[in-house]
Amino acid sequence: MSRLASLKGPSSPSPNPAKGQKVRQSPAKSPSSKRDAPGPSIYDRLEPDTTSPSEATYHRKLRTLLLELKGVTKTWNDLILVDGLKAAKGLVDARTELDNSLAALPSDVQPRLRLVTPKLAIMDARIKELDGVVLRLQRQFKKMTTLVDSVDALIVDAYKTKGWSWVSEEPLWLTWTFERFASRLPTLLPPYHRSLYLCIDIVEQLRPHSTTFEDSRTCLRQWIAQPWLAEAPWEEWEQICEVEVDKWKDLKSV
Repeated sequence: MSRLASLKGPSSPSPNPAKGQKVRQSPAKSPSSKRDAPGPSIYDRLEPDTTSPSEATYHRKLRTLLLELKGVTKTWNDLILVDGLKAAKGLVDARTELDNSLAALPSDVQPRLRLVTPKLAIMDARIKELDGVVLRLQRQFKKMTTLVDSVDALIVDAYKTKGWSWVSEEPLWLTWTFERFASRLPTLLPPYHRSLYLCIDIVEQLRPHSTTFEDSRTCLRQWIAQPWLAEAPWEEWEQICEVEVDKWKDLKSV
């Protein structure tokens, strides 16, 4: 159970603003203005209001954690669509070449070791590479989970320091509160968890050298499609961060 859920109880934060935090004042209206012109929608501008309160440590820590999550999702895509795809395709190609070579032999001729052994060595090497990709995906998912837990721990600390009102009502940069960030982030985990186990299952299907060409081709299509990531879960977060997190566009993934 998330620690965030346990915080939603009665809480009376200090009525005084946090030390060092400036109180915003409404600018005086120009006497020459007869009517205030209607302003743009809040999402018509992508840059946060430059008059927003000065950042606290919580702002910087949350931004860093979100940036690290972005880096994990990028590494994930590279592992699947670059390293993993190369190994899986190499395995299928090696098996296809061996099958074609064996099919070309006369029926009464036994295949020689010099024909079969090199292809088997290539297949075993590609399977080892796929195992390595799965291992790295497991590490990336563990890192992703740790980062989400760190956001959870950070909001608990913010609640203790600044009170529930600051956590749940005051926007951090533009419109999103700390609570909204922390409560939405865990939804990022299930698609990547399912993607991980799909990759594990595909590798196990490809592992036996008896796997048919048709089954191998089906596995390759599944590996490329990644149905659990079809909706690109991080892309939605990227759009949110571009609008809601100050200086996001100027930062690079960790």
